[in-house]
Amino acid sequence: MQFGKLRRDSGEIAIVLVERGHIFALDMNREPAVKCLADLLHSPDPVKLAGELIDTLATSEKLSGQTFLAPVDEQEIWAAGVTYKRSKVAREEESHGAAQFYDKVYTAPRPELFLKATPARVVHPGRPVRIRADAKWSVPEPELTLVISPAGKIVGYTVGNDMSSRDIEGENPLYLPQAKIYKGSCAVGPMITPTSAMPPLEGVEIKLVIRRGGKSAFEGSTTLAQMARTTESLAEWLFKENEFPNGALLLTGTGIVPPDDFSLQTGDDVSITIAGIGTLRNPVA
Repeated sequence: MQFGKLRRDSGEIAIVLVERGHIFALDMNREPAVKCLADLLHSPDPVKLAGELIDTLATSEKLSGQTFLAPVDEQEIWAAGVTYKRSKVAREEESHGAAQFYDKVYTAPRPELFLKATPARVVHPGRPVRIRADAKWSVPEPELTLVISPAGKIVGYTVGNDMSSRDIEGENPLYLPQAKIYKGSCAVGPMITPTSAMPPLEGVEIKLVIRRGGKSAFEGSTTLAQMARTTESLAEWLFKENEFPNGALLLTGTGIVPPDDFSLQTGDDVSITIAGIGTLRNPVA
């Protein structure tokens, strides 16, 4: 079972339950306290509530051909860095002068956390992510993304793409916000898998495929077992001395790094697949 938001041909936005390749519309008028997807996810039992909200007057629809939106309402989107050893090594290689700091944050109790996007800045599935015009070395970063309630509880998981300008960050670590936070730099979706429906995280595979001119330009994969931190720890640190009345999404870092001589180009196609969730695909502009 999964949850999602989609846009109808009429322009109407629907909240849906997805199961076995079929979509079931949810009647949000049945529960006054549930006005959006986030309200459903933040309820005490989202799976049970979704079952109660299925629109019995509507027939199920096929999954194919639907226009899914990013499963975000008013949540801020944050990101964690240097959570995989491969990412630590890559960050050290791109910024030799600051290598000691990446090594320290990899082993320190406190993680690297930064605001990645506001809701309006999130790129929808199928829509273009962007590379900066003033960057020469840009890569996607495929990441498991936590869906966290206002109480700090992880209620689900989705797919995230943390677009990064590695040359800008490598020039000076203080340029991290410019390397990470810009127009079209964050995509999430297409669906959210509630925690109860997710397979054991340590065995979950993340796969990245970048296609160029219809051919594979780069492929890589890793598993969540390679993460140096737990998802619970990252969520706990995000909520320390902070509050998120609308909840938050947290990208948890990447363990897949293309080679140093690879950079995204306009026209590339980025697909990120996470077992138990699905595939987030975005062209590059």
